[in-house]
Amino acid sequence: MSAEAELRRLLDIMAALRAPVGGCPWDVQQSFATIAPYTIEEAYEVADAIERADFTELPGELGDLLFQVVFHARMAEEEGRFDFADIARAIADKMIRRHPHVFGTEQRENAAAQTVAWEVQKQTERRDKGILAGIAVGLPALTRAHKLTTRAARVGFDWPDAAAILDKLNEETAELRAELPGADPARLMDEVGDMLFVLANLARKLDLDPEACLRHANAKFTRRFGAVEANFAGLGRGLDETTLDEMEAAWIDVKTRE
Repeated sequence: MSAEAELRRLLDIMAALRAPVGGCPWDVQQSFATIAPYTIEEAYEVADAIERADFTELPGELGDLLFQVVFHARMAEEEGRFDFADIARAIADKMIRRHPHVFGTEQRENAAAQTVAWEVQKQTERRDKGILAGIAVGLPALTRAHKLTTRAARVGFDWPDAAAILDKLNEETAELRAELPGADPARLMDEVGDMLFVLANLARKLDLDPEACLRHANAKFTRRFGAVEANFAGLGRGLDETTLDEMEAAWIDVKTRE
């Protein structure tokens, strides 16, 4: 079947699932608010499959994400707000508008020039809404911090280099250390948040994605901790039967062998 036919089939399946009579009780009960967390989760599963270069799994994950769009479109259509065609039209119109070098007569020399032009176009579109407008509150916090500071940097509100950001990180570390004796949760949250925000800035300044950096660190920790656990399991011991010093020594051994 063609892509158009398969998409029509998916839209029809969604309509059947949401049918008041004969539909799926769970699907019928859902709303934009209840489905939104699943939409975010599916996007992460797509990113995970890409990071693992699992191109066997990727079509299914992309399908799950597409289903989320179809789900939202169906609920909106039922309420008379918009439908899937409106969604497709909106993004198609935006892509044409933001690519005048492809669909018009403008010339772009390379990808870098296109990136600059893309940002200029977006700024023009949100001119009356403020520099930070349109950065979704629901984004992962590190990603949002990266986007917020990227926008601010475009108008000159930025540190001169990574070294200056490291100095700021030292300052924030000292402020957190000063709050430790009082252990006021609100103050600690504020200071830890400041440190994470500065780290997101540091990643941006180094042309790194802070979420990707943290995902990499998570994967590394998972791999090394699993190796430590497996080592002790080979000795017939669980980690709850192991001292911290022993685990630390095993951790260093695993890290060294990597």
